[in-house]
Amino acid sequence: MLPQIRQEEGLYSVPQFPVEKTDIGEFMEELKGFRSIFDDCFSRSEPRENFGRYMTGRFSQLERKSIEPIALHAEGGKPRCMQYMISDTLWNEERMLRKYHDLVNEDMGEPDGVMIFDESGFPKKGEDSAGVSKQYFGTSGKAENCQVGVFAAYASSKGYAFLDKRLFIPEVWFDEKHKKKREKTNFPDDLAFRTKPQLAAEMFDGIIREGIIPVRFVAADLNYGGSDDFLQAIESLTGITYFAEISSDTLCRLRQPDTGTKTYRYRKENLFKKEETNPVRVDELAQDIHDVFWYRRTISEGSRGSADYEFTRRQVILSKSGLPDRTVWLVMKRTPDKKQYHFYISNAPPGTRLSTFVWLSGIRWAIGQCFEETKTELGLDHYEVRKYPGWNHHILTCMLAHFFLWHLRIRLGKKSSAYYSVTT
Repeated sequence: MLPQIRQEEGLYSVPQFPVEKTDIGEFMEELKGFRSIFDDCFSRSEPRENFGRYMTGRFSQLERKSIEPIALHAEGGKPRCMQYMISDTLWNEERMLRKYHDLVNEDMGEPDGVMIFDESGFPKKGEDSAGVSKQYFGTSGKAENCQVGVFAAYASSKGYAFLDKRLFIPEVWFDEKHKKKREKTNFPDDLAFRTKPQLAAEMFDGIIREGIIPVRFVAADLNYGGSDDFLQAIESLTGITYFAEISSDTLCRLRQPDTGTKTYRYRKENLFKKEETNPVRVDELAQDIHDVFWYRRTISEGSRGSADYEFTRRQVILSKSGLPDRTVWLVMKRTPDKKQYHFYISNAPPGTRLSTFVWLSGIRWAIGQCFEETKTELGLDHYEVRKYPGWNHHILTCMLAHFFLWHLRIRLGKKSSAYYSVTT
């Protein structure tokens, strides 16, 4: 749907997904066949049929692709029945995801596949939708009343697609004052507070344990790079390399540090605490590296096109609570004018080339494309459901719809750049 990634270096490039809103003669038959894969995820025919109408509505030319417009536009559609199907009907989501992951693997799975984590906000006016709160909204860059979803996506040389999602529930929603709201929005009884990195780690663990999607790399932004929960989930497995952004004030040392001993008094006793001597911030370290060791490379940033950056890397030992922590690659990226710096850590093997890190620094655009395409074309943010199951069902339907377009493109081959024009 947006530009092809083009880089001078890297393992592979992720293909483009062009959009041309023209009719495909076999589109509806293809879609019916795709939807039928998930028939046994519903216990009755009525929700199964409404699910089909709702997914078909993702591809319609309706200005607003929420429940009521889709139901009124679809043959046999009834708004109340469709609302009940989305918010209150039991879906076998575990089975749906397993079937979906089989399809993603069939079309896109590769040994060098990348799992990518990011989040997206959905603005809301009221206070009754599950998990809604005044929180950071990436589109505006400030705190707004919204819901936030944490997403996992997949990218390979065959394409990109969402893999899983979690609705982030702010901690305040689990206090006694929100008990009635939790009941009204159908929170599962076992739902507990999880940070965004913990939700990401949970998705990663589930996808890996499922054993369907081949993954070699994991990429994430600084919301996850500073989380032990997230990093430890990946480090617990061999053969998977993470590349995660970190904050500029992260402390590290270039080599194995000596630990000094600090003496302090507590209750009239002399106590001793080992602490690392002279750790340095990563932004200070970057400033001290001579220009001759920075390498200029061109990377793609999705809809923003290509841009030049300068890269360098060092093996460092991170500092945590005054003591040595994990040994990682520190990858530093800056604009040629030296005004903007970005920092990443990776558990890649010692012999990893800089070109691999350059490639990984640009691969996160794929999940941005997933958000862009599902919001602008498939109505990802066109929903008016308030309940926790309703949010999950709507998002899952959009994920399936987005992948279906990739599936159609892959199945029909590159000759078909046609997209859709469907009357529901």
